[in-house]
Amino acid sequence: MELQPESDGQPAIRPTQFILHSIAAPWTARRMYEYWRDSSNLESHFGLGYEGDLGQYIGTETRADANYQANRRPDGTGAVSVETASNLQHTDPWTAKQVEQLIRLGVWLHQRHGIPLRICRSASDPGYGYHRLHAAWSSGGTTCPGDARVRQFRNVVFPGIVARANGTSQEDPMPTVINETQEGGPTLVPHTYKQLAMANDAALLQGPCAYSATTYATVRGQAGTRVTVRFYDDNLSTKHRSYDLPIDCGTIGPDGVLNVAVTRNGVLDGREVLRVEIKADRSAAVSWRVLRALRWSS
Repeated sequence: MELQPESDGQPAIRPTQFILHSIAAPWTARRMYEYWRDSSNLESHFGLGYEGDLGQYIGTETRADANYQANRRPDGTGAVSVETASNLQHTDPWTAKQVEQLIRLGVWLHQRHGIPLRICRSASDPGYGYHRLHAAWSSGGTTCPGDARVRQFRNVVFPGIVARANGTSQEDPMPTVINETQEGGPTLVPHTYKQLAMANDAALLQGPCAYSATTYATVRGQAGTRVTVRFYDDNLSTKHRSYDLPIDCGTIGPDGVLNVAVTRNGVLDGREVLRVEIKADRSAAVSWRVLRALRWSS
């Protein structure tokens, strides 16, 4: 569904990134094409409806204007973008059909353009991302996509792209089972994150790998104390940390105890480790911690 005059009139790019958007409208790929065709609004390379209908509007080696500074950089590199149907507040998750098409498209872009199988570590770093990941991808700030889709991107879509591009499920079908249990843990200062270390290392897992990991912790303190946990990827080479959204784990009960369980699925490259932090809004202490994980070597 070629958009003109954009398809012929906009400059060439060398694609190095794939950025995922939500359009805040429950539209089909055809309706997205008609909207951009009949308006002067910014366009993406692709549009994806709820039913998995995928339309292409601009060639992947031509600039599309949905990603602000990532559209085309002075060195000629740029991002390929896809708009995806969503509710009006872009708070709903992608459908199973949308997830499948995003994985297929992500694999094709890796094979066709050599986009590296990693999450973009900076606004110009080659790889995969979602619109709100880096401020330089939006001129006025954005909450696109919503929290549900960010979690899907990190836990389902991106790991699915990596696994399918690498044939992980066929090359390495049997994961390593990790089960670590330790007594004790950090004392929590109010409103301050502390590492929830496992074994002799603060890292839960190190790449290259795909994984499914659950961290458990017993937290003791005053009843009503709220506990929050967050995961992050730590690149040992660049020292860049990619934080997940905080997970609200609830409050300590009348017996002074809260048992926490948080899960993360994802992919680490050879320079990355997975870490987890915990905080409370009052003084508390971790008295027990457990890591249970499945790890697939890449």
